[in-house]
Amino acid sequence: MSPIFITYLQQSGQLAPDDLELIANASLLKRARKGQYLLEEGEIRDFVGFVVKGSFRLFRIGDDRQEHIMRFAIENWWISDFTSFMSDKPSQCYIEALEDSELIRFSKENWEGLLAASPNFRRIIDVLTTRNFEAHQNRIFSNISDPAELRYEKFVQQYPTLYNRIPLYMIASFLGLTRETLSRVRKHAIKG
Repeated sequence: MSPIFITYLQQSGQLAPDDLELIANASLLKRARKGQYLLEEGEIRDFVGFVVKGSFRLFRIGDDRQEHIMRFAIENWWISDFTSFMSDKPSQCYIEALEDSELIRFSKENWEGLLAASPNFRRIIDVLTTRNFEAHQNRIFSNISDPAELRYEKFVQQYPTLYNRIPLYMIASFLGLTRETLSRVRKHAIKG
Protein backbone atom coordinates (compact mmCIF):
# COMPACT_ATOMS: atom_id res chain seq x y z
CA MET A 1 0.00 0.00 0.00
CA SER A 2 1.20 3.52 -0.77
CA PRO A 3 3.07 5.26 2.07
CA ILE A 4 1.13 8.44 1.21
CA PHE A 5 -2.15 6.62 1.77
CA ILE A 6 -0.93 5.04 5.03
CA THR A 7 0.09 8.47 6.34
CA TYR A 8 -3.28 9.90 5.31
CA LEU A 9 -5.15 7.11 7.08
CA GLN A 10 -3.09 7.42 10.26
CA GLN A 11 -3.66 11.18 10.36
CA SER A 12 -7.40 10.72 9.79
CA GLY A 13 -8.14 8.38 12.69
CA GLN A 14 -7.14 5.57 14.94
CA LEU A 15 -6.36 2.48 12.91
CA ALA A 16 -4.96 -0.77 14.25
CA PRO A 17 -2.47 -2.83 12.22
CA ASP A 18 -5.35 -5.22 11.43
CA ASP A 19 -7.30 -2.31 9.93
CA LEU A 20 -4.37 -1.37 7.70
CA GLU A 21 -4.06 -4.97 6.54
CA LEU A 22 -7.78 -5.09 5.69
CA ILE A 23 -7.47 -1.83 3.75
CA ALA A 24 -4.39 -3.05 1.87
CA ASN A 25 -6.13 -6.30 0.92
CA ALA A 26 -9.24 -4.43 -0.28
CA SER A 27 -7.41 -1.92 -2.47
CA LEU A 28 -5.61 -1.81 -5.80
CA LEU A 29 -3.18 0.79 -7.18
CA LYS A 30 -4.31 2.14 -10.56
CA ARG A 31 -2.45 4.46 -12.91
CA ALA A 32 -4.18 6.85 -15.29
CA ARG A 33 -2.66 8.83 -18.14
CA LYS A 34 -3.43 12.50 -18.67
CA GLY A 35 -6.72 12.71 -20.57
CA GLN A 36 -7.81 9.17 -19.68
CA TYR A 37 -11.41 8.72 -18.58
CA LEU A 38 -12.11 6.55 -15.54
CA LEU A 39 -15.83 7.02 -16.02
CA GLU A 40 -18.09 8.06 -18.88
CA GLU A 41 -21.74 8.98 -18.87
CA GLY A 42 -24.00 5.91 -18.88
CA GLU A 43 -21.60 3.62 -17.01
CA ILE A 44 -22.31 2.40 -13.50
CA ARG A 45 -19.51 3.56 -11.23
CA ASP A 46 -18.31 0.65 -9.17
CA PHE A 47 -15.24 2.14 -7.49
CA VAL A 48 -14.06 4.75 -5.02
CA GLY A 49 -10.56 6.13 -5.50
CA PHE A 50 -8.05 7.89 -3.27
CA VAL A 51 -5.67 10.11 -5.24
CA VAL A 52 -2.03 9.31 -4.48
CA LYS A 53 -0.55 11.40 -7.31
CA GLY A 54 -1.99 13.71 -9.95
CA SER A 55 -5.41 15.26 -10.42
CA PHE A 56 -8.88 14.43 -11.70
CA ARG A 57 -12.10 16.23 -12.48
CA LEU A 58 -15.70 15.05 -12.20
CA PHE A 59 -17.98 16.80 -14.66
CA ARG A 60 -21.26 16.62 -16.53
CA ILE A 61 -22.25 17.85 -19.94
CA GLY A 62 -25.39 19.96 -19.82
CA ASP A 63 -28.19 20.32 -22.33
CA ASP A 64 -26.26 23.36 -23.55
CA ARG A 65 -23.37 20.96 -24.45
CA GLN A 66 -21.15 22.82 -21.97
CA GLU A 67 -19.00 21.02 -19.43
CA HIS A 68 -19.99 21.70 -15.84
CA ILE A 69 -17.27 20.71 -13.39
CA MET A 70 -18.63 19.49 -10.10
CA ARG A 71 -15.40 18.64 -8.32
CA PHE A 72 -11.68 18.30 -8.60
CA ALA A 73 -9.51 15.78 -6.77
CA ILE A 74 -5.78 16.06 -6.13
CA GLU A 75 -3.40 14.21 -3.82
CA ASN A 76 -5.05 13.06 -0.57
CA TRP A 77 -8.57 13.61 -1.95
CA TRP A 78 -11.18 11.03 -2.90
CA ILE A 79 -12.89 10.71 -6.30
CA SER A 80 -15.93 8.80 -7.54
CA ASP A 81 -19.40 9.43 -8.84
CA PHE A 82 -20.85 8.66 -5.43
CA THR A 83 -24.43 8.87 -6.70
CA SER A 84 -23.85 6.11 -9.24
CA PHE A 85 -21.68 4.18 -6.79
CA MET A 86 -24.35 4.15 -4.06
CA SER A 87 -27.42 3.68 -6.29
CA ASP A 88 -26.01 1.29 -8.92
CA LYS A 89 -27.59 3.56 -11.55
CA PRO A 90 -25.84 4.75 -14.70
CA SER A 91 -23.73 7.81 -14.17
CA GLN A 92 -24.50 11.20 -15.66
CA CYS A 93 -20.86 12.19 -15.15
CA TYR A 94 -17.36 11.78 -16.48
CA ILE A 95 -14.14 11.40 -14.49
CA GLU A 96 -10.99 12.46 -16.35
CA ALA A 97 -7.33 12.45 -15.30
CA LEU A 98 -5.94 15.96 -15.71
CA GLU A 99 -2.35 14.77 -15.24
CA ASP A 100 -0.59 11.44 -15.23
CA SER A 101 -2.01 10.11 -11.98
CA GLU A 102 -2.18 7.25 -9.51
CA LEU A 103 -5.02 6.30 -7.23
CA ILE A 104 -5.83 3.66 -4.66
CA ARG A 105 -8.98 2.02 -5.96
CA PHE A 106 -11.65 0.13 -4.03
CA SER A 107 -14.32 -1.90 -5.83
CA LYS A 108 -17.82 -1.57 -4.46
CA GLU A 109 -17.74 -5.09 -3.09
CA ASN A 110 -14.40 -4.54 -1.34
CA TRP A 111 -15.48 -1.11 -0.08
CA GLU A 112 -18.65 -2.43 1.51
CA GLY A 113 -16.78 -5.39 3.00
CA LEU A 114 -14.12 -3.07 4.41
CA LEU A 115 -16.69 -0.76 6.01
CA ALA A 116 -18.39 -3.76 7.61
CA ALA A 117 -15.12 -5.33 8.82
CA SER A 118 -13.40 -2.21 10.15
CA PRO A 119 -15.40 0.10 12.46
CA ASN A 120 -12.34 2.37 12.68
CA PHE A 121 -12.21 2.82 8.91
CA ARG A 122 -15.99 3.36 8.85
CA ARG A 123 -15.62 6.20 11.39
CA ILE A 124 -12.99 7.88 9.20
CA ILE A 125 -15.24 7.61 6.15
CA ASP A 126 -18.28 8.89 8.08
CA VAL A 127 -16.34 12.01 9.12
CA LEU A 128 -15.12 12.54 5.55
CA THR A 129 -18.63 12.10 4.17
CA THR A 130 -19.96 14.73 6.57
CA ARG A 131 -17.18 17.18 5.62
CA ASN A 132 -17.76 16.53 1.92
CA PHE A 133 -21.50 17.18 2.28
CA GLU A 134 -20.82 20.42 4.14
CA ALA A 135 -18.30 21.59 1.52
CA HIS A 136 -20.75 20.73 -1.27
CA GLN A 137 -23.53 22.72 0.39
CA ASN A 138 -21.23 25.70 0.94
CA ARG A 139 -20.16 25.63 -2.70
CA ILE A 140 -23.75 25.55 -3.94
CA PHE A 141 -24.65 28.46 -1.68
CA SER A 142 -21.59 30.41 -2.82
CA ASN A 143 -22.38 29.80 -6.51
CA ILE A 144 -25.94 31.08 -6.12
CA SER A 145 -25.29 33.98 -3.77
CA ASP A 146 -21.70 35.28 -3.97
CA PRO A 147 -20.49 37.71 -6.61
CA ALA A 148 -17.93 36.40 -9.09
CA GLU A 149 -15.04 38.20 -7.38
CA LEU A 150 -15.75 36.53 -4.05
CA ARG A 151 -16.17 33.08 -5.63
CA TYR A 152 -12.78 33.47 -7.29
CA GLU A 153 -11.12 34.68 -4.05
CA LYS A 154 -12.56 31.73 -2.12
CA PHE A 155 -11.35 29.29 -4.77
CA VAL A 156 -7.78 30.63 -4.65
CA GLN A 157 -7.79 30.57 -0.82
CA GLN A 158 -9.37 27.12 -0.49
CA TYR A 159 -7.40 25.42 -3.28
CA PRO A 160 -3.98 27.13 -3.45
CA THR A 161 -2.19 24.03 -4.78
CA LEU A 162 -4.87 23.31 -7.37
CA TYR A 163 -5.05 26.77 -8.87
CA ASN A 164 -1.85 26.55 -10.93
CA ARG A 165 -2.39 22.96 -12.05
CA ILE A 166 -5.59 23.27 -14.05
CA PRO A 167 -6.63 25.39 -17.04
CA LEU A 168 -8.53 28.59 -16.37
CA TYR A 169 -11.55 27.47 -18.39
CA MET A 170 -11.97 24.59 -15.91
CA ILE A 171 -11.83 26.99 -12.96
CA ALA A 172 -14.49 29.10 -14.69
CA SER A 173 -16.69 26.04 -15.15
CA PHE A 174 -16.25 25.00 -11.52
CA LEU A 175 -17.18 28.51 -10.32
CA GLY A 176 -20.17 28.77 -12.66
CA LEU A 177 -18.60 31.66 -14.58
CA THR A 178 -17.91 32.33 -18.22
CA ARG A 179 -14.27 32.48 -19.31
CA GLU A 180 -14.68 36.18 -20.02
CA THR A 181 -16.00 36.88 -16.53
CA LEU A 182 -13.18 34.92 -14.92
CA SER A 183 -10.61 36.85 -17.02
CA ARG A 184 -12.14 40.15 -15.91
CA VAL A 185 -12.20 39.07 -12.26
CA ARG A 186 -8.57 37.88 -12.39
CA LYS A 187 -7.39 41.15 -13.97
CA HIS A 188 -9.20 43.11 -11.28
CA ALA A 189 -7.69 40.91 -8.53
CA ILE A 190 -4.16 41.36 -9.91
CA LYS A 191 -4.58 45.16 -10.07
CA GLY A 192 -6.18 45.26 -6.60
